Amino acid sequence: MADALNTLVNLLELETLEDTLFRGQSQDLGFPQLYGGQVLGQALAAASRTVPDERRPHSQHGYFLRPGDPHRPVVYQVDTIRDGGSFTTRRVTAIQKGRPIFFCSASFQSHETSFSHQRAMPDVPSPEALIESGDVKHARFPGHPIEFLHLKGNPDQAIPTGQCLWFRLAGSLPNDAALHRHLLSYASDFNLLTTSLVPHGIRYTDPQLRIASLDHTLWLHEDTRLDDWLLYVIDSPWAGGARGLARGHIYQRDGRLVASTAQEGLTRYQSAD
Repeated sequence: MADALNTLVNLLELETLEDTLFRGQSQDLGFPQLYGGQVLGQALAAASRTVPDERRPHSQHGYFLRPGDPHRPVVYQVDTIRDGGSFTTRRVTAIQKGRPIFFCSASFQSHETSFSHQRAMPDVPSPEALIESGDVKHARFPGHPIEFLHLKGNPDQAIPTGQCLWFRLAGSLPNDAALHRHLLSYASDFNLLTTSLVPHGIRYTDPQLRIASLDHTLWLHEDTRLDDWLLYVIDSPWAGGARGLARGHIYQRDGRLVASTAQEGLTRYQSAD
């Protein structure tokens, strides 16, 4: 598993071609197209390369334009849109075969103190308790360091059309806050859009389903680590027009809300009738 984790870390260590031009390698996870989280994480890594270290990303908003090829590298062009007194804005375009497959904006902010509040974390069993009880689906991608604990039912009654799961990257990661941010962007795409299928009893592997992310938004509230368990609480407030909408909240064990997400995607279902 250590080799798989190193492979993922290396995936986010982009090659610098020019001051604002970078290249990232790709990984085939067995999906019909390039995993969207890869371009999310690599795009955030590319934008971060052009921003002073004292400014950390707080939001990323992107659109998936074309299916990516998991067997080809991706080139990232960063536009240095704005460098303000407190905020820095970057626009990143991901390119394969000379055409954009994804673009996003990312905003960075210097540290500030202020009043604060957050949505409370639902009361769920710890990952260790779930594993010990055996009353949980423990899932891993073959040859990949990410693992999931899908809670049975829905422990958060505030979101009847949702799901909760613990996730982490198995292994030990360096104390590099920027790396953990990029890995969080990478991992935030897992399980998000598929939550819009839950109310309809449809699995993403259904051959009659065509599913693809259209956009993705990530708000980074606080720094966290990806080599410890994080709770992903996801709901789907709406689906229609062959599209599904999902929203997520990511918590540390101690209940701190460290990130929020939103995504709309294509969920086109061809009925057997």
